[in-house]
Amino acid sequence: MEKTNIKNAVDRYSLLLKNIQKVIKGKEQMIKMLLGAFFCGGHVLLEDVPGTGKTTLAKTLAKSIGTNFKRIQFTPDLLPSDIIGVSIYNHQDNNFVFHPGPVFTSILLADEINRASPRTQSALLEAMGEKQVSVEGEKKMLNNLFFVIATENPIESHGTYPLPESQMDRFMIKLSPGYLERDEEVLVISEQLIGHPLNSTSRVLGEEEIFQVMDTIQTVRISEELRYYIVDIIRTTRNSEHVTVGASVRASLALMKISQALALFDGREFVIPEDIQEAAGPVIGHRLQIIPQAKFSGITPQIVMEKVLSEIKIPT
Repeated sequence: MEKTNIKNAVDRYSLLLKNIQKVIKGKEQMIKMLLGAFFCGGHVLLEDVPGTGKTTLAKTLAKSIGTNFKRIQFTPDLLPSDIIGVSIYNHQDNNFVFHPGPVFTSILLADEINRASPRTQSALLEAMGEKQVSVEGEKKMLNNLFFVIATENPIESHGTYPLPESQMDRFMIKLSPGYLERDEEVLVISEQLIGHPLNSTSRVLGEEEIFQVMDTIQTVRISEELRYYIVDIIRTTRNSEHVTVGASVRASLALMKISQALALFDGREFVIPEDIQEAAGPVIGHRLQIIPQAKFSGITPQIVMEKVLSEIKIPT
C-alpha cells in the first residue's frame, strides 16, 4: 500500500470528522465509529433518549458530503410501500409507473424504527443487506452510497415493536450518543443563540473521494493471527452462559472491517489488537440475546463483552 494513499485517506477522514464536530459537540469517539461503519458500507443503529442529537448527526453527515438525504418517521401505520415505493397506473400511457420511495437515497434516517410493525421493518432487510429492493418481482438497485442511520428510544415500550435478531444483525454497529457534559451543553446552546450551526454546514468531500477512502480501508493489512482473534471473540459469545443467541458470521466480517477502518483513521496500514478491542462492543453488543435470568441479575451485553475480551489471549 502506498503511503500517499494512507495519508490522503486520513486527511479526508479528518476533514469530515472536523466538519461534523462543528455541529455535534463532545462526541468524537461516537462520530469516529459512525464514520467507520459509513466508510465500510455498513449501517448504524443509534439508541438513546430524545434530544441527544441523533437526527442532527444524520443531517450533518449528509450535508458534509453533499449527498441526498431522506427521513422516514416510523409509525405503527407505516406500510412497506411507504418505504420502497409503489406502482401507480398511468391512464395516458396505459401502464403502471413506479414511484420510488424514500429508500432510494444516499443517506436514510429511519427515525424511531421500532415504532413500525415487523412487516414494515422487514422492508429494509433486503435494502440494508444487498443495496437493492424487490418490487413486483423486479430488482431495483439502490444508490452505491446507501447508508442507513436508524434511531430508537430505549425507554418507551408502549406502541413499539422490538427489532428482531435478523434486523439487528443488519446493523454493523450500535451506538448510544448520551448526554453532553456541562460545558459542552452550554457551548451548544450558546452557538444557537442566533442560528443553528447545521445551516452553515457545507460539503467537504465528494462521492469520488469517499469511494477512494473505502478502497483504501480494504487494503489495510490484518494478520492471520488477528483474524483468528476475531473469530475466537465471536465464537466465545456463542458459548457464554448468559447468552441465548451469540454473534453471527456477519459480526465477524463487521468486526474485521471496522478494525481496518480504525487502523486507517490512526494513520496505520495494519490492524493491531487494540483496534479490534475498540470495535468489539459497538459491533457485537446489539447482536447478543441475553437470557432473562441474566437480565434480572443486571447482566448486560457490555458486561458479557468485557468478560469475553478478558478471557481470550491477545495475539502478540
